[in-house]
Amino acid sequence: MLFCAMARKLTKPPCLVASDGHGQVFEIPELQAAGRRLRTLLQPEPGDYLPMPNGSSLFELPGRKPVGFDPVKKKWVTVEEYRGVPVTAVAAFLAPAYTQMLHAAFVTEPGAVRLPLFAYTAVGWRRNQFYVPAIRVDADMRQDPEQFDQRLIQRRANALLKKHPHNRLVAHLVTNCVKRYHCPAAQNWAMGRWEAPIPTSPSCNARCLGCISWQPNGEVSSTQDRLEFVPGVEEILAYVVPHLEKADHAVVSFGQGCEGEPLLQAELLIEAVREIRKRSKRGVINLNTNASRPQVVEKLCEAGLDSIRVSLNSAQPEMYQKYFSPRGYGFNEVMESIRTVAGFNRWISLNYFIFPGFTDHPEETAHLQKLVRRYNIPFIQMRNLNIDPEWYIETLALPDGGKKAVGIRAWMEQLKRRNPFIHFGYFNPHREAMASMGRVG
Repeated sequence: MLFCAMARKLTKPPCLVASDGHGQVFEIPELQAAGRRLRTLLQPEPGDYLPMPNGSSLFELPGRKPVGFDPVKKKWVTVEEYRGVPVTAVAAFLAPAYTQMLHAAFVTEPGAVRLPLFAYTAVGWRRNQFYVPAIRVDADMRQDPEQFDQRLIQRRANALLKKHPHNRLVAHLVTNCVKRYHCPAAQNWAMGRWEAPIPTSPSCNARCLGCISWQPNGEVSSTQDRLEFVPGVEEILAYVVPHLEKADHAVVSFGQGCEGEPLLQAELLIEAVREIRKRSKRGVINLNTNASRPQVVEKLCEAGLDSIRVSLNSAQPEMYQKYFSPRGYGFNEVMESIRTVAGFNRWISLNYFIFPGFTDHPEETAHLQKLVRRYNIPFIQMRNLNIDPEWYIETLALPDGGKKAVGIRAWMEQLKRRNPFIHFGYFNPHREAMASMGRVG
């Protein structure tokens, strides 16, 4: 799963994109599109732009004015209005499997509301289409839009409800995840293919700044409601075992966006993994987690867990603390869980939140290098951090190191050059993918 490029790259910069604040998006041809690393304004290299991937979205950014580059005057320009119309900044939210290289460039007005929990990528217009500074990091097509026939998905999901009329977990997955949130993992489960979710935990022992299922003060809305019950083992087995037995490239994963931390349901997970493996030897049993409880992780490995995906915003303990606000554990416990899984020779992925200017800064890179080498971590999942970028910068008290950052593409190349065993992707790999990368989970 090496990162891959896309055809039709630009040779000239695209135009700045803006909105009238009421849903009408247009280009400003006098100015060129711009992006940001932290607070540093940049123009992406034309070769770093891709046509905006299918399945991406455009967002207006209320209370924010777009910034572009004037190629004639050779300076940055904040646009208040265009041709007499007040304008608002615009950003792209990328489809799965794509990683942003720069945030959108804008100036925030006093009193502007926090942006919702999405990732805000720079965007421009050229050749009658939108372009974004981004890179496809995973060739797996499991969440590409063309894979999803919504009518067929609805029929398959309704059939699952009829097959499991008293299963609360199946009802949750169908009613909320498939139909309400249009979760690609849940929809793939409904179709009987690839990766299936197993939400189990209504509670969490972290207070992540950008948590998509729990926000304490209403300043920013959660994008999903959290699971409200703890399922039983039989409710899990009823749909997980058939999925493992029948699906191609089967993966089943604890730890979803619609729940808290699965390790808090230790006894349930240990029993579920043990019972799943009694009934099926196929596929991968994976855990998406904050890795806060190494003793539980050890028991899960003993029960038959195949892989673990550990979420990190940073390899620096103090930066991790500021984002995750852990309760009853710390960075040391996370590292101990990784060490434990490595000791069992199971697959380890880092769910690494990408934030241009910070992720690719030399100081952060040095800490990540040490972590990767210490535990021989084979896989980094490149997930754009869904958060108002200015909120993140303020909370972590990040200095403006955008000029020192090397850029996301160069950062990936640097990591790969220094650690030839490392691979980049977006999704939890299935067993065949693990083997293709030279490791068996």
